[in-house]
Formats: sequence, C-alpha cells, structure tokens
Amino acid sequence: MPPADPPRPAPPPREPWEQFGAFARPVPQAAWRALLSTPAVESTTLPLALGIELRVRPRHTFERWGPAALQTATPRDLAGEHGEILLCVRPLMRSASTGRWIHGDASWDSVRRSSGRFDAEQARWFTDFLNIARDSLLSGTAGDWIALDRVETPLLWQHIDALAGLGIPIIPTQKHTAVRLAEDAAIGLRIDPAAGGALSVSVDAVIDAHPAPAAQLRPIGRIGLYRWELVGSGVEVTIARVGLAPAVLNAINASTPIDVPPHDREGFLADAYPALARQTAVTAPDHLALPALAEPDPVLRVAFRSGHRIAYRFEWEYAGHGTVAFTGGSASFRDPDAERARARDMETIWAGATRDAFRERADLEHLAAAEWAAHVLPAFEASDVKVVVTGRRTRYRELTGTPEISVSTVESTDPDWFDLGVLVKIDGHSIPFTPLFTALSMRRTKLMLVDGTYFSLAHPALQQLRELIDEAGALTEWETGPRISRYQTALWEDFEDLADESEQAVGWRTTAEGLRGIQHVPRTAPPAGLHAQLRPYQQQGLDWLAFLWRHRLGGILADDMGLGKTLQLLSLVAHAVEEGEGRPFLVIAPTSVLGTWRSEARRFAPDLGVRLVEGTGSRRADEIGAMAAEADIIVTSYTLLRLDAEEYQGIDWAGVIIDEAQFAKNPATKVHQAIAQLRSVVTIAVTGTPLENSLTDLWALFSLTAPGLFPSKRRFREEYVQPIEQGKVPENEEGAPYRQRRLERLRHRIRPLMLRRTKELVASDLPEKQVQELFVDLSPAHRAVYDTVLQRERQKVLGLLADLDRNRFIVFRSLTMLRMLALSPRLIDPDADDASSAKLDVLLEHVHELRAEGHRALVFSQFTSYLEMAAERLRAAGIAYDYLDGSTRRREDVIDGFRSGDAPVFLISLKAGGFGLTLTEADYVLLLDPWWNPAAEAQAIDRTHRIGQTQPVIVYRLIAAGTIEEKVLALQQRKARLFTAVMDDEALFSQALTADDIRGLLES
Repeated sequence: MPPADPPRPAPPPREPWEQFGAFARPVPQAAWRALLSTPAVESTTLPLALGIELRVRPRHTFERWGPAALQTATPRDLAGEHGEILLCVRPLMRSASTGRWIHGDASWDSVRRSSGRFDAEQARWFTDFLNIARDSLLSGTAGDWIALDRVETPLLWQHIDALAGLGIPIIPTQKHTAVRLAEDAAIGLRIDPAAGGALSVSVDAVIDAHPAPAAQLRPIGRIGLYRWELVGSGVEVTIARVGLAPAVLNAINASTPIDVPPHDREGFLADAYPALARQTAVTAPDHLALPALAEPDPVLRVAFRSGHRIAYRFEWEYAGHGTVAFTGGSASFRDPDAERARARDMETIWAGATRDAFRERADLEHLAAAEWAAHVLPAFEASDVKVVVTGRRTRYRELTGTPEISVSTVESTDPDWFDLGVLVKIDGHSIPFTPLFTALSMRRTKLMLVDGTYFSLAHPALQQLRELIDEAGALTEWETGPRISRYQTALWEDFEDLADESEQAVGWRTTAEGLRGIQHVPRTAPPAGLHAQLRPYQQQGLDWLAFLWRHRLGGILADDMGLGKTLQLLSLVAHAVEEGEGRPFLVIAPTSVLGTWRSEARRFAPDLGVRLVEGTGSRRADEIGAMAAEADIIVTSYTLLRLDAEEYQGIDWAGVIIDEAQFAKNPATKVHQAIAQLRSVVTIAVTGTPLENSLTDLWALFSLTAPGLFPSKRRFREEYVQPIEQGKVPENEEGAPYRQRRLERLRHRIRPLMLRRTKELVASDLPEKQVQELFVDLSPAHRAVYDTVLQRERQKVLGLLADLDRNRFIVFRSLTMLRMLALSPRLIDPDADDASSAKLDVLLEHVHELRAEGHRALVFSQFTSYLEMAAERLRAAGIAYDYLDGSTRRREDVIDGFRSGDAPVFLISLKAGGFGLTLTEADYVLLLDPWWNPAAEAQAIDRTHRIGQTQPVIVYRLIAAGTIEEKVLALQQRKARLFTAVMDDEALFSQALTADDIRGLLES
C-alpha cells in the first residue's frame, strides 16, 4: 500500500460569507484609501491634434444647387483670382502605424462619442469647442470642418489658450501652410486724401509691429482676425485676437478702400467721421485736418412756477449741433461713452445733495420742490453744469440747526396745575405753535413755512416733544392750552431735559432761593438718642445734612468709603424725629447691605423704629403704608422698589436716602425713574463714588436730589462733559483756559449740595495704607495661548471700532475673554492642557507668609470662576478660607464667621463684597485682577482700610505682565484722574472711554 499522505493542517476559520467560494467578496480595504488611489488610464487611448487649413471657394464656379464647395487653398489659388476664403479647423488623430497626424475617423462626432478611445481630457476640449462653434460647422461637400471666421464668442480664445496645457498641437493639414498666433495686434481706420478732393477710407492694421494689407485680412467674427500671405512657395497664416468695431468689420469685408466723392466730403466729415471715431481709432496724414469731435456739455433747465412748483430737465448740448435729450436719440454726432461718463459725474453731484434717486426730469411740488431747490439746484450751480432758470425764483432754505426748545411753568388758578409754555426756535426762526403741533400730531416728517423755510420733524428733540405733548394731552383736554400737574415730576423732567431753557414755577424755586444770604452752616447738636461719639468730620456731616433737611433741599453725601456715612445719616434721622418729624424716612440700598442698616441702627440709634421690606407686595403680609405708619425708617432694596414702585410713590416720605447711589445713576432705568417719582421732602444720595465713568454720573444723581440745579442733560453735556472730558471748546476760545473755567464753574455749582471728605482729611484717624503693584510673568505655555488668542481678537475688535456703539457688546466680550485668559487658560477652556496660573502661585506664596506672621487677607476678583480656582489651590495646600460671592445664601453668617474665626483668607467677588462691608479684622488686600473702574477697586480696598482698623493696611495689586491687564491699569489711572480733577481738586483733564481707548488696550 502506498504510504498515507501526511495530515494536512486545519484551514483557518472562515467568515460566514466565505462559504460561497468564488463568489466570496475579497477582504475590503479601508474606504479612505480609495481617496489616494490614481484612476487607471488605458495606454491605448489615442492623442488628438487641432488640424487647421486655409480653404477657398473658387470664383465663378457654381454647382447645380448653389455655390461650389470649398477646397484646400493652394499658393497658386491665392496668387490668382479667388473667391471666398475661410480658415477652418477639425480634429486630427495620430496614425498608429506611421505616427503621422491624419484625418482618420476623428470627426467632431466620433470624438464627442469616443467612450475612451481618445484621450479623455483632449476629447472634452473638442466637445466643448464644438458647443461654442457649432453654428460654424460646415456641411455637405465641405466635410467635417469648422470655420473660425464665423465664431462670435470670446470663449474661442480661452479654448485656444488651453491647448498647450492639454498637449493638443495645432497642425496645418498642408505642408505648404504655416500657422502662428500673434502676440500683439491693433486695428482701426485710416482716412487719406484722394484726387479732386475725394477721400479714401481703408483698414489700418498692425500685427506684431508690422503693417498688414487689408486685402490679406479676414475677420474672425467680431473678436479677432487672421492674415494670410504668400511667403516663398508657401502660405503663412497669423491669427490675432483683437476687437473689431462694426465700421472696421465693414471695411475688411469691402476688401478695397472705400471712396468718398468730393461732393460728399463735407457731409462725411461732419456726420460719418464722428460716429467712426467713437467706434475705433481713426488716423490720417498730418496734412489732412480732421474735425474735432464735439463733446457733450450737460444743461439743467429749471422752471419756477407759482404754488411752490418746479419743473426741471437735464439735456446734452453739443457745440454746433444744439441740444439733445438726456437719454434716447441716435444722432451720429453724439458720444455715448462721454455722455455716460458725464452722467456718472452728475449722479455723484446729485447723491452728494440728496438721498433721492437721480431723475433726469420731474415736476415737483411743495416740500419736494423746496428740498430740491435748496439742496440739489445749488449743488449743480456750484459745478460746471450749465443751469438755465426761468420764472420767478423762490429762495427756499432748510433750517438745519438744533431745535432750541424753551419750556416754562406758570402758576395757574388751580393749585395742582401749572400752565405749560413751549417755544421752539431753529436757526433763529420762531416756529408758529399751531402748524408745528399740527404737523407733529399728524406724524408728518417735515414742515414748510409760508416764507419758504422748512425743517425736518425727525429731530429727536421734536419727536420727544411730540411724545410728551401726547402724554400730557392724555391727562387733560388742554382747553386753555398745555398744562402739567405738579405731581407729574417725571413728565416735567422729560420736558426739562428736552428743553434748552427751562423756567420752573415760582413755587418750585422757593426752596433753592432759601440758600441766598446763608453765610455758613449752623451747628446741629447730636441727637440725644444717638449712642455714638461723632468724630469732627462726622459732626460736620450732621450739620450739613440737617441744614439741607431744614431747607427742604437734597444733596449727595460723597465721603470716601469707611468714614461712617451710615452713622451720619442715622444721626440725621434721629435729629429729624426729635424735631417732631412724624413721617418716615425711606432707605433704598442694595440687597446685600439691607442687614447692615438694621444692625447699624440697633447699634447707634436703638430708639429708631426700623423695618426691612423683605419681599414684594404679593409675598409680604404688611403693605408699605402700614409699615411706614409704625416706623421711622423703612429699608428696601432697589429691586423691590422697582417692582412695587406705585406702592412706595403713594406715601409722603420725610426723606429718601439712596445708599450706594451709583446703582441708580442711569436715568434710562426703571429704578431711577421710580426714585424720581417718590414724594419726599428731601432726597439724599449716598455714595463714595459719585463719579465712576463720566460727569454724566453727577448729572444723573443731581437730577434725583436737586432737579433744578443743572439744565437739561443735553445742555449739561455741552457745557461740562464735552469741554472737561472730551476737550471740545468753542472756536473762539483757547482750550486749557476754557476747560479750567468750566471745571471751576462745575465745582462752584455742586459745592453747596455735595459733601465729600477723603481719607487724607482724616488721616490721623486711619492707619497707614501701602499699595504695591506686583507684575507676574505668564508661563511659556500660558503666554503662547494668550498671544495666539490676542492676535485673533485684535483683528476682530479693531474691525468693529468704526461703529463702537453698535458693536459695544461684541467688543467688550472679546476684551473680557482676554482678561480672563490673562488669569488662566482654564477660565476659557476647562480642558486646557496648561491649567496653571502664575498669579495663584504668587497668591499661595503670600498667604503662607501672612499666615506665619499672624496676618489675615481679603482676596478679591471679579471672576467667581477664578475665585473657585483660588479656593481649590488653598484647599490643596491645607489653608483655611472663607468664601463670598453672589450665590452665597447665608451672607451675614459667612461674614460673621470670618470676623469671629481665624481663617487667614477671605475670598470675595467684586459684586458681592465690593461695598457695604466692614472687615477690619484683615490687614492685607490682594487684588487678583485690575478692574475698569478705579472707584470699584477703591471700595474693595476700603472694606478693611476704614474707621476701626488699627493695623497698617498692605494692598497687593497683581498684574499679568505683557497682557491686557497692563492696558486696563493705564485706563484705570486715567479715569481716576478725572474723578480727582472734579472731586478732589487735582489734575484737570481726562477722557471718557472711547474707541481710541479700546485701541490702546489692544496695542502691542
């Protein structure tokens, strides 16, 4: 027996699909690899060439059904008389046996349907060429040829330019023919004198710097031409791309010069020559003088008619030919290109004078006629356009000045109402009351007076006047003229803000007049129920507050933080109560400091009845009126006042105290408006920062506390803000002296109604304070991330500054992101690779030292997410801390915990702890990031540097070197100078935040 075969190894496991054997699919490759594979190209494809041939139709030869067929043009044909010449092309293919270019079966149709037989890219070129030149395809006995002579589309040249890139050669089909493409060509007409005064017009062509005889030229549609010429025993064809004007095309087709008989010479030069010269270049010998071409001069004809009506039309005037319509017409002497160019100039003049669309003629009436005559007509009269005016001209004039509105109130027989007087002047014109208010009430956009003056009613002042008149009119029928109630405080203030001049009624000015003759503020004895020893400056504050309350005047208590403003105000309330005041005082404060008022009152004036409003009307048991009847002081928050404004406005208050009044400085907010409508004997604003960003902050606070002190907001801006902050001065004034006078006048106006004492004035009562700036370098990885984002945001922000008002939110969002990125990449991207923060390293170093030396520190940041990072680092280091931000619920417990505990660090957010706190237990302050507002930063520092502090206070301001924080620091210093210049009598001039300031933040 033969030996048994050795056992075969077991086959590898098969996939289920492999059981189908030959039909099993191969192992698939990754799909993405197909993107990198090169499509297989069959090596059997045949190359193509563009065959070109000069063909001729024999002269005097006709077949039965028409002209004789075209045939190849030989040098002999061209040397003798011949008929029509055409330059034709067709596909050629490479012979597989000889390698020569042949017709073969490479027709236009076979190439188009080749299905892979010919090179695909080359075949596509022939297919596209056939599509643009199909109308030129010859048929019948002509064979499969396309005549270039009849191709009209400029796409021809794009296809010819593509030949070399596709490897398609241009092959003459006859050995005696050579073909080339010209590099440069120009063509026009030439006029030469002939015998007897006649003229001869011929083609003037130059190809590659050589003149080309007209007899050897043939056009390619209107887009080019070719020249054929006999060279030795062969023919050379030159193809040139050049535009052919209709007259040039006609001259080429004429084949011989065109004669102008002597008797037509004058008419030809006058009529035909201008038309020819505007189509193409026309030359002549020096001794033949061609007439100058007439240029179109614009004419504006204006007819003034009665009833404020105007008719106008534009025309063209040609010297020697008269005038023609602005559009339309086909006179041969007209120059359409020049007319279009001049028309564009006229449209530019028009657009500079009016926003209306240009019209070549119109009949206008009333306001439309007045506006056109006041703006458009003078603009054309000031140009080189000829203006012809007929009729009696009316001199219309637009009043463009700012409306000067005067409002006054006059005591009427009804004690609750004042008669309201309104006078409007524009550019010195007093506007009649009736037509103005009629036009405003009918929502017209403009008003024209009988003397031809007119003005826009869209001015914000006039639109606001209309709204105010509508509002006041809804309260009374005004049977005897406009009237306003003495309780419509907000409405009157709107009128006053709108007006350039306001004269309050005698009854409203009486209280202010009470200051006349007063030489000094008398001393007021501290109330018996006050459980505190007033320091000298606090006694001075009580004297001033009592003086204002006695004269029914409001003011601003603007002492620095930490000088006991709350104690001074409690002294005023206690004094008023002891003087017999039965009405309560209303204190409006941020929610975070409501408890402070209650605790301070218990401490210093326990006899005063204090009630805190702890909810809206729907949530609390007592109404505000019931609470006020039983209390000396009602303490509420800005939010609760805004939500229940009517309830508070229905009570007569002995005084309104606006604590941390910077929260009410925006007149556009409902809080500000609600406070303005409270009925109160006096209103006292309390803030250590009456001026945070701009002088308009002062105006807003005085509009609440002393509404008659300053004129309207617009006048205040013109008289104080623009010269002091922005450096704008009248043309006839010198800058620095004028600004100084404005500043001195502002100080003089506010001095009686604002009391401000800085810590420097009471330095003996306060320990020393040192402020040190620590510049912290970013880590290399942190710097790389910051610089990358800075470049991106800089480009975006700088592109938005042209319209800062519209893009303000986007701009400040980008700036805030850069400020956060300067602290840590994790504030922008929680998953950032480099999550380190050099500032937190510095913080940890200082905290270790402070704890070892027994000091305690307040650590501030306006970014709660960064405070959380700081808390994370402190926890990791085993350092105890307390934490306060806006989300902290048991705020007072946290604060008391720090005061009574021994945690060395108190992490505090700006909004939650930047005001209303006394934390003298700490003697160090670390500011982790600089803030736009220097006053806010000063408030944070003064949580510990205030009365009661016994230790020197050390402040560290941490600045990320080489980042936007350095720019913020510089901006902060500029704002501080403005505050000091107005409030503390130091530097004179500073600027508000502008687009230039933003640019400065982003500069390298």
